[in-house]
Amino acid sequence: MNKAFVKETGDSDDEEPLPPSLRLPPGSKNYMTPQGYQTLRVELEELLRVERPRIVEIVAWAAGNGDRSENGDYIYGKKRLREIDRRVRFLTGRIDNAEVVDPSVRQKSDRVFFGATVTIHDADDDAAAEQVWQIVGIDEADVPTGKISWVSPLARALLKAREGDVVRFMSPSGIREVEIVAVSYE
Repeated sequence: MNKAFVKETGDSDDEEPLPPSLRLPPGSKNYMTPQGYQTLRVELEELLRVERPRIVEIVAWAAGNGDRSENGDYIYGKKRLREIDRRVRFLTGRIDNAEVVDPSVRQKSDRVFFGATVTIHDADDDAAAEQVWQIVGIDEADVPTGKISWVSPLARALLKAREGDVVRFMSPSGIREVEIVAVSYE
C-alpha cells in the first residue's frame, strides 16, 4: 500500500473531549461578556491570519526538501497545523454559539446575575477576608484574577441571590456558607 494512504501514528484528528471546566451544561447557551467574546475573536483572527499561514509556509518548504519521514520541520509543522485547525474549530464553535451579555447595561440591582461582580464574606469565619468574584463565561474564567465561570458551584449558588443573603455551596473543602456583601455591574 502506498505510504500516502497510511495514517501516521499520533495523527488523530478526532476531537479530544473537553475538560469538565470547559463543558457547557446540556441545552444551555454559551454566555460571554463582550470582553470575553472579543478575546476569542482576536485569538481566532491571529490563528487564521498569522499563525496558520506561517506554518503552512514552513511545511511547504520542508516538503520540498525531500524525504518527509525524517524531516523534523515537516513532521512538527503538520502536527502544529492539526493543533491550529483543532483550536480554530473550537473557537469558531464557541463564537457561533455565544450569547453576549453586557453587564454594564444592567440597571442598578442588588441581585446577582451573569456578569455581576460580587463581594462575599465567609459566614462561618468573621476573621476571614472578603473576596470579590466576577461571574463570567466558561471561556473567560480565571480564578487568579477573580473571574469564575457561571457554571461553577460558587457562581451557581450566588445567581439570583441578593445582597445580605447567605448561600451554601459545595467547595473542594466541603460545604461552605458565604454572605453576599455587595453586588455591582461594571
